[in-house]
Amino acid sequence: MTHPRIHAKKFPDKPAYIMAKTGEIVTFGQLEERANQCSRYFRNVGLKKGDRIALLMENNIHLMEIIHAALVAGLHYVTISTHFTVSEIEYIINDSEATLFITSKKMSDIAVELIKKTPGVKHRLMIDGSISGYEVYEAKVAEFPVTPIPEDTEGRDMLYSSGTTGRPKGVVSKVEELPFGEIHPSIQIMIGICGLGPETVYLSPAPLYHAAPLRFCLWTMRVGGTVVIMDQFDAEQALSDIEKYKITHSQWVPTMFIRMLKLPGSIREKYDVSSLTLAIHAAAPCPIEVKERMIEWWGPILFEYYSGTEGNTFTAIGSEDWLKHKGSVGICFVGKLHILDENQNELPPGVPGDIYAEEGNEFEYHKDPEKTASSRTSKGWNSIGDIGYLDKEGYLYLTDRKANMIISGGVNIYPQEAENVLAMHPKIYDVAIFGIPNEEFGEEVKAVVQPMDINDAGPDLEQELIQYCQQKLSKIKSPRSVDFQLELPRTATGKLLKRQLKAKFWPDKSKQ
Repeated sequence: MTHPRIHAKKFPDKPAYIMAKTGEIVTFGQLEERANQCSRYFRNVGLKKGDRIALLMENNIHLMEIIHAALVAGLHYVTISTHFTVSEIEYIINDSEATLFITSKKMSDIAVELIKKTPGVKHRLMIDGSISGYEVYEAKVAEFPVTPIPEDTEGRDMLYSSGTTGRPKGVVSKVEELPFGEIHPSIQIMIGICGLGPETVYLSPAPLYHAAPLRFCLWTMRVGGTVVIMDQFDAEQALSDIEKYKITHSQWVPTMFIRMLKLPGSIREKYDVSSLTLAIHAAAPCPIEVKERMIEWWGPILFEYYSGTEGNTFTAIGSEDWLKHKGSVGICFVGKLHILDENQNELPPGVPGDIYAEEGNEFEYHKDPEKTASSRTSKGWNSIGDIGYLDKEGYLYLTDRKANMIISGGVNIYPQEAENVLAMHPKIYDVAIFGIPNEEFGEEVKAVVQPMDINDAGPDLEQELIQYCQQKLSKIKSPRSVDFQLELPRTATGKLLKRQLKAKFWPDKSKQ
């Protein structure tokens, strides 16, 4: 058995996780006791194996103990983005059929509105204080003993997609339930590939309601490593934390790399990052120039993988292999990949199409059989909506999300290409590319840009960016116009909320 409970017995005083900003430490012994108290609370209010709880909170010192308690009790836990609207949060709680809801004092304004909107919730708790309708989490769980409840099966996550292209979708894994303390073989593969172990010190700069950061933190603690949790990402603070805590492993998204690379050289060189042995990244295609510069800076320690909340497949590639296959997200380790056209015909190497997985992990979308069916082929292969291609050696290259594709004059345009070009322009802090209506061609390419200095915004910079893009891409792939904003809408994990930007240009949502 591999579980934090084992490590709590072997080395109870070893840090299980550390809150980076405050330096607060929770040892494996403390984690075990607090998780036991919380799991006993779950049992006391009538929750049984397979029941669901919903969590809405920022990264804080109690989140991990609650999740471990859910795992011990065999529950399914739903972590919700703190950036979602009340209607989105209400939908997720009701759709997941959660009967217990835990939030934090920071979310009080939303928590008040949710009381009447989530009638299926029978128990409500709040961390760091309370408001009417919610009991104080710390006080309630403190009523219970620190001894464990009887062991049964492992709990699991039931996570919802980030909602970047529409309403969040609940993902239900079809992987069989495991006895308490056991790890699924696909997770064992990931732990082995990444070299996670007792000596690992893992930095998590992302919010833990997101699938990848949360799962990596849990895997690190399962093997006896220590997790360092940032409350939110800050480029310089991340470098400082690497030096301070002698981080060995970390996980990023390309946006974070870009933010760190755009720091002044004097700041980048100020911090010692030599303790890093593996820098994991995923969630979005990484511009080639960005990755080249990160490898030049940190060395060949970057490790990229491709998967999704659905976990239907998994590809991976190390730095040295990537330098021979620039732009690739690696070869497949879980299942077998197929690239299909719109008629589900197999496409040859080098030709982009829908990415499907055969014999990978099965999943379904909660209470949405139509969505589940639309993700399958007649052969049962599944897709999560990404577009890419395989080369002759079987390396996968991501092109874009299918929902982001622009069709202009019958030509398929993948906005990720133009975004990659403009991302490292010295006057650009952030950029989004998407399609807007065009009477003649159906759609045309639009750029919305956040300049490094908003005073640069204007016609001159617009033309500079258009011409810069046209020097590297064909004219049809380059933006025809550029708008400027003070800030672009992104989730805390770095994903662009393009639907918010597109809404201005597509008042008819059915056409969008």
